[in-house]
Amino acid sequence: MPLTALMIVMCTMMSGQPVGPARDDSAAEKLGWKLSVQAWTFRDRTAFEAIDAAHALGLKYMEFSPGQSLSPDQRDAKVGPDLTAAQRDAFRARLAAGGIRAMNFGVVNFSNDEAAARKVFEFAKDMGLQTITCEPADTAAWNVVEKLSNGFKINAACHNHPKPSHYWNPDTVLEAIKGRSPRIGCCADTGHWPRSGLNPVECLKKYQGHIICLHFKDIAKGEDRPWGTGDGDAAGMLRELHRQGFKGVISIEYETGSGKELEANCAKCVAFFDKTAAEIAAVPAPTKK
Repeated sequence: MPLTALMIVMCTMMSGQPVGPARDDSAAEKLGWKLSVQAWTFRDRTAFEAIDAAHALGLKYMEFSPGQSLSPDQRDAKVGPDLTAAQRDAFRARLAAGGIRAMNFGVVNFSNDEAAARKVFEFAKDMGLQTITCEPADTAAWNVVEKLSNGFKINAACHNHPKPSHYWNPDTVLEAIKGRSPRIGCCADTGHWPRSGLNPVECLKKYQGHIICLHFKDIAKGEDRPWGTGDGDAAGMLRELHRQGFKGVISIEYETGSGKELEANCAKCVAFFDKTAAEIAAVPAPTKK
């Protein structure tokens, strides 16, 4: 590890950064679920501060958001392929200090500009990421993304923003990825579906076999609520993922509130997730005849 990165780790440890809560995520890990947080959740702070917030929640995984300021003293440095080697080292050091693994990056709006797309994939590879969540502009852009996804061995998962986004309808997403590489799949945003008048459990059923990761939300009246208190049937969504045998990253993406209120609501989501995962994992698997 470069000296500057090592110094960041040591300074963070000496600063008295609070240890994350004693979370029991054994049931989730048994199910193959990795609870993450999308850094956009902490859009009121920098990426380094978002890492600290994730650590305080007891999380071990994160998805990072393009364009977020890197740190309080490097606000002009934006998370993404334009980070310098030194900034990337500092980023990795901060993740290590918080016990956080960067898993995903997005949402990226790819065009058919292969050189620009390649820079994003190179950044993802350099940071050890598994998946880029994205909304490619058209078929030509998908061809570029598929080529790079296979070449870099990094997944590309189509995200769904709500109406009037092109990908608000699951049928449109499935048509876009039809017949493509197994590395091309879906990033299911379970909150944007209700905003488009769709039932999230039914949408997850449509996505069966294609879900790579999720931006998990439970909303009511268009706004995020702590999981289990919205209208999205958060427990039903998790049960449906289990039925499908889904294994992968489930990211908290909470788009309502800020500061301490936001942190408290995210903590409620974590508690709900761990409790529900434990309940699901406790049910014996059906006996095969």
